[in-house]
Amino acid sequence: MDVLNAKQRHKCMSHIKSKDTSIEVSLRRALWKKGYRYRKNYSALPGKPDIVLTKYRIAIFCDGELFHGKNWEVLKPRLLKGNNPDFWVKKIERNMKRDDENDKKLLFLGWTVIHFWGNDILKNTDQCVKVVEEAIFDDLIGD
Repeated sequence: MDVLNAKQRHKCMSHIKSKDTSIEVSLRRALWKKGYRYRKNYSALPGKPDIVLTKYRIAIFCDGELFHGKNWEVLKPRLLKGNNPDFWVKKIERNMKRDDENDKKLLFLGWTVIHFWGNDILKNTDQCVKVVEEAIFDDLIGD
C-alpha cells in the first residue's frame, strides 16, 4: 500500500507547475488591468522572478507557502512527523536559502524585490497590487 501511495505522490508532485501558476496568473491579470506591463519568468535576473517590471526595476516572486517555508517554525515540526521528513526539511530549507541569496543578488544589482505568498495573492489581489504600486512610487521618487 505504501508503494502505491509513493507512486501516486510522485505522479501528483510531477504535475506541479513552476510557471503560469494560478497565483502568478491572478497577479499578472490584476497588474495588466491597471496598465502595468511586465516580463514573466525573466531568466536574465537571479532567481528568474515570476513577474518583472523592467521599467521600474521591480522583481516579483509569487511563492507557494509549502515550498518556500511560510511560518517555518510551525511547518517544520509538522513535516518532521510526516513522510520522508529529512527530504522535505532539507528541500524547503534549501529553497529558503536560495530565495535569500537571490534577493541579495537582486538588491545588489539595484532591483526592488517583492515576495507574495500564494494565498495572499488569491485572497487579497488588490492589496498586492497596491504594494507593487507603492514600490513603483518609491522608485519614481528616488529618481
